[in-house]
Amino acid sequence: MNKQKKEIIIGFLVGLIANTVGTLLYIVLFSDLGIVETYNAAVTQGHVGSILALGAILNLVAFFGFLRIRRDYRARGVIIATILTALLILYYKIF
Repeated sequence: MNKQKKEIIIGFLVGLIANTVGTLLYIVLFSDLGIVETYNAAVTQGHVGSILALGAILNLVAFFGFLRIRRDYRARGVIIATILTALLILYYKIF
């Protein structure tokens, strides 16, 4: 595997982790319920996409952090993870 692909994969994984941490952080800070109860309530009310979108805010930090330290391929990986999240949000909004 060449170095560019490895850097993109690292950025992608960082983007997924940042999104997961952001989503969990949002649930813990702003919900009176637990994580599982909040997720179940979001599913029944149709707000899963909104919670994922708010969790994706941490991807901005990762993206600009990688750009600042001149890790452009890792920043591309974060963008790919963000696009994947956007497609998942679109899926939840349509279905």
